[in-house]
Amino acid sequence: VQLQASGGGVVQAGGSLRLSCAASGRTFDSYAMGWFRQAPGKEREFVASLPLNGGKKSYTDSAKGRFTISRDNAKNTIYLQMNSLKPEDTAVYYCAAGPPGPLLQNRVNYWGKGTQVTVSS
Repeated sequence: VQLQASGGGVVQAGGSLRLSCAASGRTFDSYAMGWFRQAPGKEREFVASLPLNGGKKSYTDSAKGRFTISRDNAKNTIYLQMNSLKPEDTAVYYCAAGPPGPLLQNRVNYWGKGTQVTVSS
């Protein structure tokens, strides 16, 4: 599976961005999909995930109520709608694919190249 993330940019605090991740290769809907991020000087962390076939979505606490993850199997694409962005959301965002089940970082099979999100105060 090849993953291509896009949609990052520079936005003011309180603004919105929508990240996209297009997948190609093996059957897209066989994988749990999600987003991770890595801020400067910090470890990569989980942001959100969406299991197979529209199961229960998971979010890190700081993203709950502000971010929404979704997938379009027909387009082999997942999205991360980010609203009410804060400076602490500034990071490189990575899309990821893994086996069915919780998308833990150590279970990710495929990583996309990151897309930079910068939120100015």
